[in-house]
Amino acid sequence: MARTLILASSSPYRRALLEQLRLPFTCVSPHIDEAALPGERPPELARRLAQEKVCALAARHPDALIIGSDQVAECGGRALGKPGSRERAVAQLQSCSGRAVHFYTGVSLLDTASGKQRTEVESFAVHFRQLSDGQIRRYVELEKPYDCAGSFKAEGLGVVLFEKMEGSDFSSLIGLPLIRLVELLREFGIDPLTT
Repeated sequence: MARTLILASSSPYRRALLEQLRLPFTCVSPHIDEAALPGERPPELARRLAQEKVCALAARHPDALIIGSDQVAECGGRALGKPGSRERAVAQLQSCSGRAVHFYTGVSLLDTASGKQRTEVESFAVHFRQLSDGQIRRYVELEKPYDCAGSFKAEGLGVVLFEKMEGSDFSSLIGLPLIRLVELLREFGIDPLTT
């Protein structure tokens, strides 16, 4: 019997990534507080939020596999959130110009029937080109990355902002580390190539 697979997210980016695996799933928003705890470092925050997202849905879905993911970006020791506005997106990109931005993406998988849970954190670094204010403003005008941590969409025009990228899983930069998730799904008995 096929297990119910749930993505604990309302993110269209995570939904699109998970669709690449061609597994049937539903999306349910976990509605959790995503604020960092005092002194919590970005990798720890990404791990905790991924875990909390799956746990928030566990009681309502007693026989499911629930996937949770969260991403935290950091530049110069400072966490970068979703800018929410044009002005903040421009300011974020100005602060990233010529610097490296590190992304930490937590992914958690919970089997609510057995209580087994596994959580991993993938890291990915993006090295920005030295950008002029005009280039930054034009990029923000074209792409409107207001709902993206770091104020760019790597899967779109955002790639023109970069000098190089470092990491083992490009999908982690978009918000759901598919390579790691496939490993976890196989550990839990689901293989996209045999299911």
